[in-house]
Amino acid sequence: MTASSSAIRDHYGAPAPTRAAALPAPTRARFEPRAPHPADRGDPVRLEDGRLLRLRPIRAGDAAALQRAFRRLSPEEVRMRFLHVLTTLSDSAAARLCDIDWEREAAFVLADDAPPERAEIRGVARIYVDAVTESAEFAVLVEHAWTGLGLGALLMTQLIRECRRRGLRELWGYVLVENHRMLELCEELGFARSLVPGDAATVKVALAL
Repeated sequence: MTASSSAIRDHYGAPAPTRAAALPAPTRARFEPRAPHPADRGDPVRLEDGRLLRLRPIRAGDAAALQRAFRRLSPEEVRMRFLHVLTTLSDSAAARLCDIDWEREAAFVLADDAPPERAEIRGVARIYVDAVTESAEFAVLVEHAWTGLGLGALLMTQLIRECRRRGLRELWGYVLVENHRMLELCEELGFARSLVPGDAATVKVALAL
């Protein structure tokens, strides 16, 4: 799950704006929910081989597609993403991951450019916002067959843009030390690494926004 920074710039154009130097808006205003319109089809993402995906906000109706995507993951991919063994994604868990509270989190998917009932999710990224610390924890997953195409970088850049839009100060996450692709991507995007006390198998990566 690696990609060049030039590919990110080519997709989004100019770099995302940084936080303004003026006094920030009240916390309530900066963290108010801004749920996307259900009809938002997102942005087209065309791969070099001609395949077309859509980068869009997750929807409540994505639960079945999310479960299908989970079933296509190997046990090792699940462990890399969730940091522990998870064998199934229940109906209730899938519904919770798709019908989210946009005030406290955000989630985006890369899905086939197909009618909702036939679209398959190839990648998903989300943040969990802590309004007190003005930071967000991230999670990103790209289906194995779709890795190496720059989609992980695309999803991470979307999360960075969302965090900056909300006026957050930091984006961070935990990554297994053996997850070299994710660590390389985070390094390319400017994340700093730090040790996790008492856990030699995990590192924390953080990006100051």
